[in-house]
Amino acid sequence: QVHLVESGGGLVQVGGSLRLSCVASGSTFSTMTIAWYRQPPGKQRQLVGVSSADGIDNVVSAVKGRFSIARDNGESTVWLQMNSLKSEDSGDYYCTTTVNSLPYWGQGTQVAVSS
Repeated sequence: QVHLVESGGGLVQVGGSLRLSCVASGSTFSTMTIAWYRQPPGKQRQLVGVSSADGIDNVVSAVKGRFSIARDNGESTVWLQMNSLKSEDSGDYYCTTTVNSLPYWGQGTQVAVSS
């Protein structure tokens, strides 16, 4: 059973920074591709970025230059570094992976950016 746990969310002012963590267990972490999604209030869940098993980390163009992804296979952790936060970055942030064709999601961590 794969288990994902996000942490690091909170309340921050516009222009501030947060670093979210996603810790995975239950499978070989180095083989996992981990994606970050967010769900703004009242909107659909949207992709933020991906940390692939082959070591390539990318974020979507909407957050490029402000957000970055990093991973440490030894710590079974993927981080989402968020800088220059805007109010529209508010929402619930989730990490997800697929193992043996089964999707797994964490419980999410909430980010609130106040102006």
